Amino acid sequence: MGHMDFSTRLRDHGLRVTRQRLAVLGVVDSHPHSSADAVAEKVRRDLPELSLQSVYNVLNDLTAFDLLRRFSPPHSPALYETRVGDNHHHAVCTRCGRVEDVDCAVGHAPCLTPSDSHGMTIQIADVLYQGICKDCAERSPGPAG
Repeated sequence: MGHMDFSTRLRDHGLRVTRQRLAVLGVVDSHPHSSADAVAEKVRRDLPELSLQSVYNVLNDLTAFDLLRRFSPPHSPALYETRVGDNHHHAVCTRCGRVEDVDCAVGHAPCLTPSDSHGMTIQIADVLYQGICKDCAERSPGPAG
């Protein structure tokens, strides 16, 4: 997605278009599943004056307006992506930390039928798949874990 698309999306959400917001959106779009530190490192190549706190502020603002999605895999800092508005899940390699998107099951989705909804209307379920990615399995075959 280009800066024009990001500019339009920012305006559509009632947000000002700033260099900082465009830079963060561009980095996260190019490097999905990035941590705030990784985003800051890449953004600072073009905006060296941008502080880590400012990157966190932009990430939080963009997440609050559903322009970014934040998710927190176990044993990892929060990660960000521009893929929003769908109920996709993630697969995480327990060896190298690689993260891949996994589309939600089509048709009957058992994860949306909880054993007890506590009176809530369930709309979204977050599913996290954990395993060994193909690259790690090829590098060191043996028991997973």
